[in-house]
Amino acid sequence: MDRDIQFLVERLEALIVNARKVPMTSNVMLDQAAVLDLIDQLRISIPEEVKQAKRVTQDTERLVARGREEADEIIAAAQEQAALLLQDQSVLREAELQAQSTLDRAQTKADETMRGADQYAGDVLVRLESDLVKTLAIIKRSLEVLEERRPQSTEA
Repeated sequence: MDRDIQFLVERLEALIVNARKVPMTSNVMLDQAAVLDLIDQLRISIPEEVKQAKRVTQDTERLVARGREEADEIIAAAQEQAALLLQDQSVLREAELQAQSTLDRAQTKADETMRGADQYAGDVLVRLESDLVKTLAIIKRSLEVLEERRPQSTEA
């Protein structure tokens, strides 16, 4: 999606750069409809970027939920195994150690999954924020250029 925004900004820039010059000034004449059309397209594209960020967040939440489910399954399996081994005291001790080890591994795996999901979501959101900041800066510059080119009202 950021390619769409970037493409639209590049089109806006090309429109300004290739516009007909006003003689004896640094102003150019722009096709108002074309500029407004590009701005409308940018308005449409930016919400798509936000939707993409929401999808990334939802994907992250699904990954975390799946990690928790796996951890719960591992814990349940460890508890089942421990219950079967209760018959013999020495086996019980071994089962407790194995169950704890399994719980530790499950917790470690869940923690790693959570960290990875958080890192991924953070990276995507930082890139998205950066792209949006750049796009907003380009739009502001373009609007300033348009404002500078607007004929100044003469005071009598």
